[in-house]
Amino acid sequence: MPELPEVETVRRGLAPLVEGARIRKVTLNRKDLRFPFPEGFAEALTGATIETTARRAKYLLFRLSTGKTWLSHLGMTGSFRFAEITFKEPSRYYEPTIDEKHDHVVLELETPKDGVLNLIYSDARRFGFMDLFARDEDSSYLEGLGPEPLGNSFNAEEMAERFKGKKAPMKAALLDQRVVAGLGNIYVSEALHRAHILPTLPAAKLVLKTGKPSQRLELLADGVRTVLIEAIEAGGSTLRDFRATDGSSGYFQHRFAVYDREGEPCPTPQCRGIIKRILQSGRSTFYCPVCQR
Repeated sequence: MPELPEVETVRRGLAPLVEGARIRKVTLNRKDLRFPFPEGFAEALTGATIETTARRAKYLLFRLSTGKTWLSHLGMTGSFRFAEITFKEPSRYYEPTIDEKHDHVVLELETPKDGVLNLIYSDARRFGFMDLFARDEDSSYLEGLGPEPLGNSFNAEEMAERFKGKKAPMKAALLDQRVVAGLGNIYVSEALHRAHILPTLPAAKLVLKTGKPSQRLELLADGVRTVLIEAIEAGGSTLRDFRATDGSSGYFQHRFAVYDREGEPCPTPQCRGIIKRILQSGRSTFYCPVCQR
């Protein structure tokens, strides 16, 4: 599932081409993805101009001139591409050819710089979905989300408030979108390793009796922010079904310290630990049993 860096990479790839573009035509090749399209979805987009693009957690947001917002979640295999633009490099997890039977949404755009372009949403497994709303608070998908880990409101004090009295293990606490928006399995494992925190440690253990964050929680907040920034700069991680809008691969997977590295030496200087994998809530967690405590 694409996480925050992958979705932000897609947004940055789309923005120069779609911002300021008028949607001339919308073709829906089926009535639903993971969920049915909102009633009147195609009609509401037709004629509107995409003024800006944004991201909230793992959601792509297209702000329209009509005052509405078009939301897109990529699910496991969702991707955007342009019919007129050749990919520089296909993802190593994709076949070089494009299977058009998975092209479910096609938007004909009149762009300011590149003329008419056809923006295509493809999704082999159809775990993605789309929504349309007038205000962010009207969206059930955005309601109750925690702070953006790259935003000014994200810090150790905010995390301490949310972790106070929380018995859930650190891994589960960080995956809770009400605690931090946009984090997923990969970057939680990486951030916990950078802060040398055991993924099974109860979240409340990082909060002092005064309610203030411990030094380890300060390190974790910094680790979350740093690993996400580095991943975005590297273009995300090419894992299975993710690719950028130009078809190129993300490269952050080559910097993984623990994720998918079971049995390999821990990269922490002077640490002699071997990366271990355990299951938490049915999902793989990778960590070093020596330097994470």
